[in-house]
Amino acid sequence: MNRREFLDILWKGSVVAGLSGCDRLDSNSNAVKDYYNLPASGEARILHITDTHAQLQPVYFREPNVNIGVSQARGRFPHLVGKNLLAELTAAKSLTLSERDIHAFTYLDFSESAAVYGKVGGFAHLKTLIDRLRGESPGGALLLDGGDTWQGSGTALWTRGKDMVGACNRLGVDVMTGHWEFTYQAEEVLENARAFHGEFVAQNVKATEDALFDGTEVYDEDSGHVFKPYVIKTLNQRRIAVIGQAFPYTPIANPRRFIPDWTFGIRAQELSELSARIREQEKPDAVVLLSHNGMDVDLKLASEVVGIDFILGGHTHDGVPLPVTVENPGGKTVVTNAGSNGKYVGVLDIKFGASGISGFQYRLLPVFANLLSADPAMQTYIDEVRTPWLATLNEPLAVTESLLYRRGNFSGTFDQLICDALRDVLDAQISLSPGFRWGTSVLPGETITMERVLDQTCMSYPETYVREMSGEDIRFVLESVCDNLFNADPYYQQGGDMVRVGGLRFSCAPNAAMGKRIDDLELLDGTPLDASKRYKVAGWATVASQAPGAPVWEVVADYLRAAKTVNITRGNNPVLKGVEGNPGLADYN
Repeated sequence: MNRREFLDILWKGSVVAGLSGCDRLDSNSNAVKDYYNLPASGEARILHITDTHAQLQPVYFREPNVNIGVSQARGRFPHLVGKNLLAELTAAKSLTLSERDIHAFTYLDFSESAAVYGKVGGFAHLKTLIDRLRGESPGGALLLDGGDTWQGSGTALWTRGKDMVGACNRLGVDVMTGHWEFTYQAEEVLENARAFHGEFVAQNVKATEDALFDGTEVYDEDSGHVFKPYVIKTLNQRRIAVIGQAFPYTPIANPRRFIPDWTFGIRAQELSELSARIREQEKPDAVVLLSHNGMDVDLKLASEVVGIDFILGGHTHDGVPLPVTVENPGGKTVVTNAGSNGKYVGVLDIKFGASGISGFQYRLLPVFANLLSADPAMQTYIDEVRTPWLATLNEPLAVTESLLYRRGNFSGTFDQLICDALRDVLDAQISLSPGFRWGTSVLPGETITMERVLDQTCMSYPETYVREMSGEDIRFVLESVCDNLFNADPYYQQGGDMVRVGGLRFSCAPNAAMGKRIDDLELLDGTPLDASKRYKVAGWATVASQAPGAPVWEVVADYLRAAKTVNITRGNNPVLKGVEGNPGLADYN
């Protein structure tokens, strides 16, 4: 999209001043009257952040241009991108959308607009905004964190998540749940949960029977819950129940070896029974599910489980400006998702009447660092955390001539950089890189520092491998991950996006049946992939057992030091079949 088309959407679109809780911005001067003026419109205000992935400092983050919905998910939130997303917001006819908001909610014109509007997030800037939003509500506000907070940066790995526990304590997080938190050792998770000043909740994490018999540490020996299933918080004399829903497929998507004594799952029936028990015994004014399911799973769960008023979701990193109301046998449940990397704060104001909840207002506020002063105490803490590691974090590795990003069903340009590095440094024909959603963006002309590489790779099982795999094995991997992503039943979607591939081309039919989505596999020289032949494959982040190689960030850093500059304009993406006109697909090669 060029600048003229971009501005045409801006002037024709009548979407949301209240979408971001702001007055209309002057597009010519970009003057800001008061972007964050959002007085409370109800008796209880709940603030929601999720998937910050340990990004203490402001960052750039590009939204996806590929987020394909299949089956019933086609064409509905969160599977709308770019102009299709703007068209849906326009159809809502609720507000007016500024150019700044278009930049926040879409990938459109990203590099040029990011240079104008600056970075997003940063815990010192979040602290300023959170304090303001609390101050605008007479009864204060409850701050919920959806998880994926203790992982995603070098300092988080090196401190085993403790830097983020300290940051969340200073931010004033009241309740949180988890996912990547569980990729540290179990005792480290429990230690961090004890150091956290708020409540760590998860109704769907239990100890195994053997672990209970051996006396493992749990919150409730009778039920086996490792953490509190829920908490009751009071806001302005209103009792709010917050139930925790950790990522249900943690031992499948991540190494079980770190948390061998804990079991996970959606546990929809138990959630339904818990909600009913809370309603009967606690008499809450509202029930909130703090979820790390992913939005498609939350939408299905909302259609089945009775008694939950709001689901504040995470995991899929979807910045969804308008909440989705789902009908179920007992009433309605409102489902939201608040993006990632500290880029947004969800603001939910609940109104009450004589018979319960009478209405609500929801706003997804983009967090523009240049519009918010950094909280001095939080910034001091961040500086102290980072100081011992600055020499490593700030090491310049190379300069990028193109936008580097991750986030989308298929390979982003930073993903492609990792795949290229694996093939080159480890001398492999084919490379495989996980479809992780976390990772920040680097603008054209910027220096790629070690910190930016760590943003994409920093985790507790980063080891690389080189092994021989048959063509049939490679196809099986692609088919398995593709089904994980595009299964028509959200309950069978168990992780991130599609595995990224280097040195190999293929086609993908997202709407096809399991085992029939991947076809036309060939090497880059056009040679068809032979099912019986063995190929040298490099990769990283093995879930089953620890791989023998160097951490992936060392491989990528060596590649960049030698390359000096990089210029990757497209990922090595498959040819897509059967998705023509899908509103979750745009600007795809």
